[in-house]
Amino acid sequence: MTVGEVTLGAEELGDDLGERATLVQFSSAFCAPCRATRRVLDEVAAMVPGVSHIEIDAEARLDLVRAVGIARTPTVLVLDARGREVRRAAGQPRKADVIAALGEAV
Repeated sequence: MTVGEVTLGAEELGDDLGERATLVQFSSAFCAPCRATRRVLDEVAAMVPGVSHIEIDAEARLDLVRAVGIARTPTVLVLDARGREVRRAAGQPRKADVIAALGEAV
């Protein structure tokens, strides 16, 4: 991670970045919007080649939550191929908004 901007890699995320972009979802166990968000992000990742979806349990990764400045779940970060944050959204996203945000990353 770099200071001043959010840059995440496989070490912080526990999984490899997507070839073109990565959708990082911070969730919690009893969050109903998190389940709906998971479905939307899985669908988008399946539709767009080179995009992966990584879900992070916010309660289990409080260190990362604090470092990245996550205030609520679900929060989705859109990372470019190098792991730099290009967009962030809190709450349940619409599929069209996720696709539009990916346009900035790829």
